[in-house]
Amino acid sequence: MITAREDVLKVRFDHSGASNNKMGMRELQERVYDKRDSQYLLIKAPPASGKSRALMYVALDKVHHQGCNKVIVAVPQMAIGGSFRSTNLTSSGFWCDWEIDPQYDLCYPGGENQKVKAVNKFIADPEAHFLVCSHPTLIYFYDQLEDKSVLNHALIAVDEFHHVSADSENRLGSVLHSLMKHTTAHIVAMTGSYFRGDSVPVLEPKDEELFDKVTYTYYEQLKSYKYLKSLGIDYAFYTGVWVDAIHEILDTTKKSIIYIPSVNSRESTHDKIDEVGKLLDAMGDVVLHDADTSIYTLQTEDGRTIKVADLVSDQVPGSQHRTLDYLRHAQSDKDAIDIIIALGMAKEGFDWPWCEQVLTIGYRNSLTEVVQIIGRATRDAPGKEHAQYTNLIANPDASLSDVESAVKSPCAYAHGFLPF
Repeated sequence: MITAREDVLKVRFDHSGASNNKMGMRELQERVYDKRDSQYLLIKAPPASGKSRALMYVALDKVHHQGCNKVIVAVPQMAIGGSFRSTNLTSSGFWCDWEIDPQYDLCYPGGENQKVKAVNKFIADPEAHFLVCSHPTLIYFYDQLEDKSVLNHALIAVDEFHHVSADSENRLGSVLHSLMKHTTAHIVAMTGSYFRGDSVPVLEPKDEELFDKVTYTYYEQLKSYKYLKSLGIDYAFYTGVWVDAIHEILDTTKKSIIYIPSVNSRESTHDKIDEVGKLLDAMGDVVLHDADTSIYTLQTEDGRTIKVADLVSDQVPGSQHRTLDYLRHAQSDKDAIDIIIALGMAKEGFDWPWCEQVLTIGYRNSLTEVVQIIGRATRDAPGKEHAQYTNLIANPDASLSDVESAVKSPCAYAHGFLPF
């Protein structure tokens, strides 16, 4: 049962009517492109602000005009690789399209040994210039690379740069530090939250000083939107078990992502498969489970048909990858999916512009995670006027420190990142 629901933030923002420049660039992308000659470039901008495309513009210029012959784009999860898929840029006024050869799009299931072989093939291929892979693939490739100088004329782009840490035990951070020390490679770092959940800085001050920086605020981003006009952040308390209360707060008419609690958290029933099943029951009756895509089709109590993606259950080998592949190729189709159920996936960098609301069950210790989750709903899309973030948490003793954290995380986000 839901016992209370409180607003943390409700804000409506004016639109400035910002438009793309003659090369099709939004404001952030134009600022980044102005810094395209920088060897080290750090882009600090909110989720959905256009960092991926900004990187495309810069990378194309570095290959065609600055002598870089290889571009490696590294993302933290395979699901994010779709943000860097082949993109038509010339139709909007740019002088070149972004094209990824499918054999060098390494965001697919498989072992790292085979992917490292693919990166080595890419390095040796004189006709290949662009590759997309995961952070682990970049790390494994670099660790096995005997001659680091082969990257002297390369651009290494790291998405979700807050995964880097100045801690010597952070492998991605060690790769970046080594690249800066032992090669002349160019680096583009992109993040929506330039801070970590621990006390360790992302970069050592002496390294950070070498980066030119482009900073873009949420205020600037939201003002430039065409469709999205408001953002709400709230939380709700429940008693009992969350799967018995979820129906009181879940609106199946909204395009939604639901993040169930970690199996190690107090809110969890410790059976994620059962939780997914009860979530589906709260939405309606399953009428079809597509074997090819693993997408569920449900009929709601009021007779509507909705499509639901399950990124939690993993009993059937390959089912999650089939679902991710479906979502990756369905981003332009508003009717392709209605609700996504997730646990560890679909947070940072996940691109689903139609998402109107995100619902998290259980408190979050990481402000970085809160920022990333809210960002799933703040993409601009036709017909989407409002974005909503709701945190559903157990109704405990209000003196507990974790309750304070659960409530204050969105507050800190609202007041620290949105200057309204």
